[in-house]
Formats: sequence, C-alpha cells, structure tokens
Amino acid sequence: MTEPTPANPAWVLGLAMPLNDAGADTIRDYLIELLSKVWEYGECFNGKCPFGNSGWEDELYPPLITAGLVDGAFDEDGDIERVDEDAARRVIADAIRALR
Repeated sequence: MTEPTPANPAWVLGLAMPLNDAGADTIRDYLIELLSKVWEYGECFNGKCPFGNSGWEDELYPPLITAGLVDGAFDEDGDIERVDEDAARRVIADAIRALR
C-alpha cells in the first residue's frame, strides 16, 4: 500500500468518484461542489447533509481505497466494509490544501 504523502495531493484530486450525491466525477469536483454548498447556504449550511444525505464523507473513501492510498475493503455489494478513516481524512485534507 502506498503511504499517503503531501507529494501526491494533485493526483488525488483527479481520482474518479463512483456514483455520489454531489454528482461529481472526481474528488476535485466533489470538493468544489461541497464548497459551493457552503457558499450558497452560508451560516445555514447543513454540514450533516450537504447533498441531502448524511455520511457524505464516506463518498470520498472508495477512490482512496481503490487507489491503494488508504487501507480498506469493500463487501460483496461494493459497500465499504472497513476503512482507515484517519488516513483517509489526512489524504483529503492534503488534497484540499492542493486546491490553492
């Protein structure tokens, strides 16, 4: 497994997303849609359900698992069975900083 590092956040932004509530094709698109919701709703932004459903953070994990950036596995239905959430959060945080 590749250890997530600050050296590859731009590559992470280009990872393809599976079907998701934001309608995003890549992690970059997903983060932009999320930020757009924050801007659109301002202080009324619903961080629990920005795209209408809770668990939105989980939508970012499959491409990270598939790319081997974080430890995780899928069940027989393709749903996340387990994921190293701490590592995934670090990878996404680095990707967000790369949007600058």
